[in-house]
Parts: sequence; C-alpha cells; structure tokens
Amino acid sequence: MRARQWVVTAIAGVAGFAVVALALTFALAPRRIEQATGVASIGGPFTLVDDTGATVTDKTLFGKPYAIYFGYRYCPDVCPTTLFDLTRWIKELGPDADKLNYVFVTVDPERDTPKLMHEYLASFDKRIRGFTGTPAQIAKIAKEYRVYYKKIPTSDGSYLMDHSAMIYLMTADEKFDTVIPYQEKDSLALAKLKALIATPSS
Repeated sequence: MRARQWVVTAIAGVAGFAVVALALTFALAPRRIEQATGVASIGGPFTLVDDTGATVTDKTLFGKPYAIYFGYRYCPDVCPTTLFDLTRWIKELGPDADKLNYVFVTVDPERDTPKLMHEYLASFDKRIRGFTGTPAQIAKIAKEYRVYYKKIPTSDGSYLMDHSAMIYLMTADEKFDTVIPYQEKDSLALAKLKALIATPSS
C-alpha cells in the first residue's frame, strides 16, 4: 500500500507521469547490473554549454561526486520543487556541500539558452550549474543517463516537456551510485548525499 501511495504522489500534478515511474524503475535496474558486472550503465561522455556560456564536458565534473538533474525552465512545478529541495539539502549539508558538484541539465534546449538558464538558477543555491546545448547534444546526454523526455503540445500553440523526475547521484569517477526520487524525504535524501560524499573513488 505504501508503494502505491508513493507512486500516486509522485505522478500527481504532471502530465504523463506514469512514464516517469517506469523511467525510475529503468534507471534503478542498471545499478544491479553494475554491481554484478562492475560496468556502469548510466552516465557517459558529453559536450554542452553552461549557464555562463562556457563549454563543459563530462571531464568538467570528474574528480568530485555530483548530483545531476534533468528538467527545464518552463516546468510548472516538478522542476522548481526539486531545485528548491536540492537547495535546502545543500544548505543542510553545511561545509560538506562543497564536496559535491550540482548540475541542472535542460531537456528544452530550444528555449533554455545559457542566459535564461543563468537567470532562472539565480533563485536557487548558487552552486547549482545549468547546462544546455543543441537538441542533438541534449539527446546524447539524455541517452547516456537514460533520461526520458518528450515534447507535449498545448492548446495555446506552446508546449510542455514530460520528463524523468529524479536526481542522479554519480561518484567522483563518474560511476552511477543511486537516485533521489521526486520529493523524497529530507532524511533519506541527505543520507544518500552524505554517503556519496564518503564514497571513495575506485
């Protein structure tokens, strides 16, 4: 019953969120594969642009564990909620927060320019960096991280983006660790972040 209640809560308020629940299951499965084979199935090389206009790659994050979230600036509720949660967790980590990198990757590169990403992220912790790029570059990193996203047209001629709603936690050597699901309890999310900080590089 608790599992069913969690799913109902997670999908409330966002179109097509049942797909996100499936994406969560899909994302967690590779961890079991990794534990059995020693080969990471989530994460990989990418080239993007950050919210200052600088080119960034997967090597930009190498050497420090990181939390990476995929969403978009026009997201009505899930993305701002997640980023505010992350901002709160960063604050609660205290000085240890600087031992992690934090990244927000847009799945809406057509509208999310570096400048607009920078303005948007000003509402959250300053350590959260925004990454954007061409549609092809975003498609590539989404594939590497097994992120689901899809454009949903709206009646006014605009569109929303249906997308996975979880924070991926990656080790300092870019190996998948676990995820923080949408609106996970603070105690559980903080425990995962602290464990990630304490994880030694292989």
